[in-house]
Parts: sequence; C-alpha cells; structure tokens
Amino acid sequence: MSLPVVSLAGSPYAMGVTHGTVLKDRITHNVALYYDRFRREIHLDRAAVQAVAARFAAQVERASADYYAGMQGVAAGSGLDFLDIAALNARYEILYYQFGRLAMEQSQGAGPKPGAADREATPDGCTAFAALPGITANGHLLVGQNWDWIPETQGAVLHTTEPDGLQTLAFTECGIVGAKIGFNSAGVSLCINGMTTVDDDWMRPVTPFHVRCYRILRSRTLEDAVQVLAGEGRACAGNFLIAQTPDHVADVEAAPDKINILACNEGCLTHANHFVDPSGLGIVEAPNERRVYSRNRQNRLRELLMQRLPLTIEGIQDALRDTRDEPFGICRHRDHSVGPEEHYTTVTAVVMDLTAGVLHLTDGPPDESPFQTIPLNAVQRSA
Repeated sequence: MSLPVVSLAGSPYAMGVTHGTVLKDRITHNVALYYDRFRREIHLDRAAVQAVAARFAAQVERASADYYAGMQGVAAGSGLDFLDIAALNARYEILYYQFGRLAMEQSQGAGPKPGAADREATPDGCTAFAALPGITANGHLLVGQNWDWIPETQGAVLHTTEPDGLQTLAFTECGIVGAKIGFNSAGVSLCINGMTTVDDDWMRPVTPFHVRCYRILRSRTLEDAVQVLAGEGRACAGNFLIAQTPDHVADVEAAPDKINILACNEGCLTHANHFVDPSGLGIVEAPNERRVYSRNRQNRLRELLMQRLPLTIEGIQDALRDTRDEPFGICRHRDHSVGPEEHYTTVTAVVMDLTAGVLHLTDGPPDESPFQTIPLNAVQRSA
C-alpha cells in the first residue's frame, strides 16, 4: 500500500475544498474513528466533543483566518458537518489533555467511569531524529521519525503551493488542515512527539497544536518556526523537532508555559515522548508507567544511528524497523493481548532528505510496508 499524494493550490479555502473532495472517504473514516475513540478512551460522547470543537473553532478563527478557512473548505468538500471537521482538527488537545487527566486520576486510585472502557491511560509512541551533514554519507541534512498512533488512522501526503510560491510536502491525517510531518521549499522541516504535563488545559485561549504545525511548515527560517512556539503559551505540551538546510536543528520541548531547546550532540539528535529534564525545566509530567519505554526508544534510536555512520537513507530506514521492547519498540505493532481501544502501531515511518528535497515514508510499520519516495520537484511537475 502507498499513501495518496494530493496537490493543493489557491486560497486556503480552495485548498480545503480540494482536500475534502479528493480525500472524502478517508476523512469520513477518520471522523468516525475519532468519535469512537473519544467515547472509548476519554469517555466523551458526540455532543460533548462538538461543544469542545465549537470552542476550538473560535480559537482557530482568532489565531489563524487561513487555517479556519481551510477547515471550512474541508467541510464543504467532504460534505461533513463543520464541527466534525473542527473536532478532528482539535483531536490533539482533546485526547492529550484527557490522557493526562485520566492518568492523574488513576494514579490517585480513581477507576474509569461506570460503563466506560478501561483504556490505556498512558499511551506512548513516536521517535524522531535529526542527523547533520557531517555524519551522513551524502553530506545532506536528514530528519524524520516513526509516528505511532491509532492503527486505523488514514493519512495522506499533501503538496501545497501558497499564493507567494512557497511549497510544502508533508504527511497529514486526512481531514486535518495543512500537515504535521514534512518540509517546505525554504528547507524548513517539522517532526512531532506527543507529551503531557499536569498543567495541560484544553480551555486555554491560545493557538492550537495543529495550527502551530501549519505555521511552522509555512515559516521561511528556523528562527521564525521556533517563534511559532516561543511567542505564546500552549494549551497542551508537545515536542517539535525543527530543522532547516543546510545544517540547522532545534528540538523544542514545549510545556504549556515553558520551553526547552535541544541541539544535536555529535551531529545527531533523537527524541521520543518525554521531557529530557522535566525537573530542570520546572515542570511535572503526567503520570506514565510506560515512560521508561520512551526513554528506551530515544536511546535505542541514537545507538542504532551512531552504529551506522556515515548514515545513509537505507541505514536510517533499517534503524526505524527496530522492534526491541516489542510492542513498545521504535517500530510498534498492535498488542493483541489487550482490547482494541488500547491498540497503537507505527502508522508511518518518515525519512526526509532536506538538502535534496525528498520525502521517504511508509503506509504502516516500516518492517511491513515499503518506503515510497516523493521528490518535491517531481510533485511540482505532476501537479
């Protein structure tokens, strides 16, 4: 299987309409999937989710008229209710806030609500990396990650051309505006890791997570991209690995009120789903008995990459297939010993050659799915 590649151009609303029209079936699937997960995992029914989505949409409209227009376009193109699309785009705040809250409740001895599924309150997944030109075989800046999430999530690659000519090439969950793992024609790239703190609060009237991803991928410089995170507080924590050609990398650990910026060590940086030094940053992470696996993945990926110097695309792809600590390894698979609401897997593995402008990614775990190669300039010619 390979991911669909969709080219978008014109106004943000026009891009949304094309996104919604071409990917209608996948978007409809994702909306149904998330409503089911909201109910099973965090005990919110459709009415409660739509109430949150309405508040979220108002925040988006204040933060980014372009992103709001994109959501309107996706709704129009797909034929779905606008609040369903808003809920899909708000799923990071909805889920991660509730993950942390439920984890704290369980750590204090409170069980799940009556009649609700006993879910995994402490999910983990996603392992990202950056490799500077000095340690790569082709002398290029290479970045990427395994993105671990709900197995049934349907994604796509979006190629956008902005009115000023800037282009992006990136992975998104179908129905989510913009994208979250990819790069642009100015050489700026983004990878992400979900994280939680006890201060996460989806009610904060600040720029939402996916709007920040949208802005980062439309930044012309690494400094501008970092400012998307540093210039305002956040509702929920997250990690943003940002890079720009020829050799610049900044990993931004972003708590609601504090940030920590990490750099490459010996030409390499890896990150997973935990703050490297939470006490030093002055924050408290939400309870997570599986956080040890996040630390293991981060250390294991660095070990594998440093063993393969000088790094090649193929060597990195092989490292992303590693299954040590299965089912909580770098390459993750379903744990069939638990219920389906607890299943997580590597949905896509991504390796970006920023110097060459090429995206390599899979549709599924990389030990089971082939990498498809998408050069930015080739998409331009076919668009």
